[in-house]
Amino acid sequence: MNLNSSLEKVKGVGEKTLEKLENAGLRTVGDILSFFPRKYEDFASFTKLGEIQPGKVLFKARAEKVSLRRVRRGMTLVEAILTDGEEKVKAIWFNQPYRVSQLQSGDEFYFSGDFEFQYNRYQITNPRVMKREELPKGENFAGEDGEIVPIYRQIRGLKTEIVRKILLELRPMMEILPETLPAKIVAREGLISRSEAVKWIHFPPSSEKFDLALKRLAFEEIFEIIFAAKLNKIENEKLDGYEIPFDLSVVKKFTENLPFDLTNSQRMASWEIIQDMKNGTPMNRLLQGDVGSGKTMVAAISALNAVRAGFQVAVLAPTEILASQLAENFEKSLRGQEVRVAFLSGSVKGKARKTLYEKLEAGEIDILVGTHAIIQEKVKFSRLGLVVIDEQHRFGVAQRQKILEKSAQKMPHLLAMTATPIPRSLQLTLFGDLSVSILREKPKGRKPVLTEVVSPVSRASMISKIKEEISKGRQAFVIVPAISESSNDEIKSVETEFKRLKREFSKLKIAQLHGKMKPEEKDSVMRDFLEKKADILLSTTVIEVGVDVPNASVIVIENADRFGLSQLHQLRGRVNRGGGDAFCFLAMSSTAKPPARLKEIEKTDDGFVLAEKDLELRGPGEIYGKAQSGELRLEFASLGDTATISRAQNSVDFLAEKKVNQYLRKLGHGGSATSQNADRI
Repeated sequence: MNLNSSLEKVKGVGEKTLEKLENAGLRTVGDILSFFPRKYEDFASFTKLGEIQPGKVLFKARAEKVSLRRVRRGMTLVEAILTDGEEKVKAIWFNQPYRVSQLQSGDEFYFSGDFEFQYNRYQITNPRVMKREELPKGENFAGEDGEIVPIYRQIRGLKTEIVRKILLELRPMMEILPETLPAKIVAREGLISRSEAVKWIHFPPSSEKFDLALKRLAFEEIFEIIFAAKLNKIENEKLDGYEIPFDLSVVKKFTENLPFDLTNSQRMASWEIIQDMKNGTPMNRLLQGDVGSGKTMVAAISALNAVRAGFQVAVLAPTEILASQLAENFEKSLRGQEVRVAFLSGSVKGKARKTLYEKLEAGEIDILVGTHAIIQEKVKFSRLGLVVIDEQHRFGVAQRQKILEKSAQKMPHLLAMTATPIPRSLQLTLFGDLSVSILREKPKGRKPVLTEVVSPVSRASMISKIKEEISKGRQAFVIVPAISESSNDEIKSVETEFKRLKREFSKLKIAQLHGKMKPEEKDSVMRDFLEKKADILLSTTVIEVGVDVPNASVIVIENADRFGLSQLHQLRGRVNRGGGDAFCFLAMSSTAKPPARLKEIEKTDDGFVLAEKDLELRGPGEIYGKAQSGELRLEFASLGDTATISRAQNSVDFLAEKKVNQYLRKLGHGGSATSQNADRI
């Protein structure tokens, strides 16, 4: 048996278990060894009920009384009185009717979850339940009432105990896992081997060894990201790119005829980009700009310089409506410059699509703006010199590479753009293969969005302001965190808020937008709102990045205390796109004192300041991890761990280019295959 062996060869894995594992993407021995726990329960630190305090708790108890009742809309509620023989506590579970038979058995269980004040009493809601007899025993754990127990991501129809049994069967395989880091780096950083790390992360024999395993795997994750970026940069520097000369007269004439002055940041960024494109090495640059900082204008200047030199430009956006708006902006910005702009998306079909393909290949289109449709094989350029990717975090490295390969002769220059301000401490980790230009200034004359935290008792003035703005012909956004009604009455949803808005604004047209809608449905709703066919758009955070609605002057963010600073700032940026006064209301869930981050966003509209503050207050996992973009699959590392990041950067720099290539070959990768690792970025 080896790491590539099917799990059907593992003792105890029957047909049904195998099917469930495969459905979860676990097909080989190597897959399940890399199926790391999502969290741990430390059963050495359980609390007696008499000492229980609000917050995260773990305790042992039996159920004294258990009942089941049905509440609204088919929802079930299980209530239980739990006791350790001395004290009692109430627990409730929503939509888990099987808890009744489980708890009525009279067995002793461990319960873990949040003990908090809800519905006018202290209780534990939806706690995890683990039978004492089901806790792992033996040499791999610390023993009874002292176990560090791994909890794995739930696989439908498969208990976490089954996963543990399979891993226990495969424990000998963990002893012979190959090393993935260079030996010099392992020694230099004082790390344990990969084999020991994997073994101790699944079966922690002690808290000390568990910490060593975490340290090793966290370092490895950051190292791989930085290493892939470094390698991409090395490989990029070896490539033959186009030399696109800087035509000062063209750019100067264009900027002098603009109805506004460029900011200093825009001038500097444009200069950096144009200087990069003069070189024979393909540019690989990130243009990072806060909401409303003028990234599109910088891209237009860069594109115009490339077109005048005889090159074509491809501009990619993640959605059709955003791509359509970008195409309109490019046409508007470059009007009178004799630049031919075309648009391509899935909606362009038949003869029109065929004609576009022919013109593009013949060199009769200068700038092609579109969605992922540009990546398709049939799309052929005559002389592609520059690729611009908007909201680049929405495109994987593989997709980036695919569009860059559209140039048959040489590698085109790449300009990636993002509207998400990234703290300086994270830039090298996230975008180590890219040079970075930053737009911090806002165009002159643009007013800041007036921002106010609103408590539940002071909503009347907010409602009045919305009505006032709509009476002037303006529009409003209302943002909620959830789509459907939940067991928590405080959490606003599209479902519940639509009913309320219909009552409060009975004479107005209200549209809805959320993540469960199909892409074409979302685009349709946004187009209607853009065309003023609705007065209020009720939406989840799917509107966070994207389309400009110049007529929108008000945004209400419900349950604002549940969002982070960076996200609130991005949402706030949906208004004031057309100039004039604009308003952002941060509506609180309760009358409690507003969190510090809400007071921060009241004070400033500088996205970079807020991003740094958000990093400080919440940590990077929630800001830049899976919850936001899905691009970084970090299981052990934290982007806020600057010490580990610094060590990993130094270790990568320590490896000479020759050593980097040797390491790559040792892992069985070819030169271009590092892009696969770079998909994590």
